[in-house]
Amino acid sequence: MATDAPPPAKAEHHLPSAEEFTAVQESAEFGELRRSYRSFAFPLTVAFIAWYLLYVLLSNYAGDFMGTKLLGNINIALVLGIAQFVTTFLIAWWYSRHAAAKLDPKAEAIKSRMEGGA
Repeated sequence: MATDAPPPAKAEHHLPSAEEFTAVQESAEFGELRRSYRSFAFPLTVAFIAWYLLYVLLSNYAGDFMGTKLLGNINIALVLGIAQFVTTFLIAWWYSRHAAAKLDPKAEAIKSRMEGGA
């Protein structure tokens, strides 16, 4: 079914120049946004990689420990393996909350100013 409605009007956006991008990148506000991201993401990434490597090393070199049965056929290796998945989802959820609360508002303010030509 065809309609005669006109296409939606496109909002006019100011396209920032290279100099404007450079000025924003050097601003204290952008530096704070970058620090906020890095102070969350880098330590958490290092911690998760260490946790993953611990699991791999235990799997390779501590077979007796990892094979210790906890309940029926459930052993430590299975529990730690499932914990890897749980940890991954928890980190994703935590980052999502952090980004929505701290990063997105700052990034949106910078973007709005740049697109508005202010």
